Amino acid sequence: MEDATAGQGPQGQSVKEPKGRPEHYWGALVAGDRIHSPGLTITEAHLVSWAGLTGDWVSLHLDEQYAAQSQFGQRIGHGPLTLSVALGLMTQTGYFSNVIAWLGLDTVRALKPVYIGDTIRVEAEVAEARETKNPDAGLWTINYTVVKQDDTEVMTFSSSFLIKRR
Repeated sequence: MEDATAGQGPQGQSVKEPKGRPEHYWGALVAGDRIHSPGLTITEAHLVSWAGLTGDWVSLHLDEQYAAQSQFGQRIGHGPLTLSVALGLMTQTGYFSNVIAWLGLDTVRALKPVYIGDTIRVEAEVAEARETKNPDAGLWTINYTVVKQDDTEVMTFSSSFLIKRR
C-alpha cells in the first residue's frame, strides 16, 4: 500500500495529501468486469431543463393534459435524457477520470418509459478492454443496462471510450 504522506510539516509532523476520486487508468477494468452506478430520481425539473437545453419541447414530456391521453397516461422522460443521465451516473463511479475521448454509442434501445419520480441507475459490463496502437491509450467498450427502482430495464446501449494508460 502506498504511503499517502507528502512529507514533513513545519514542526516535523507528517503531512498527508488530500484524498479525492481515485485515478483509474485503462488497466483498471477488464472484459467481464461489472460496474454499478448510484441512482438518480427523475424530476419535472430534469424534463424541463432537458427540453430547454436541447429544444426537445415534445408534448409527451411537458404537457400533462396531452400526456394523460397518451398510451403512458402521464408525462415520460425524454429517451436521450435517460441515456445522458446514464452516462453521467457512470462517471460517478470514478472509472472515467482518465477518458481521452468518447468514441460513441451503439445499439441504443429504449425498452420502457421513465416517469417523473422513477429512480434510475446503471448496471454495466465491460464488453471489451483492449490495447490500441497508441501505447498511451486503451479502449473500453461498455454495455449499459439502465434500470429503475423496481429493477425494470428501461434502456440498453453500448458505449466506447479511449482511456489513458499508465
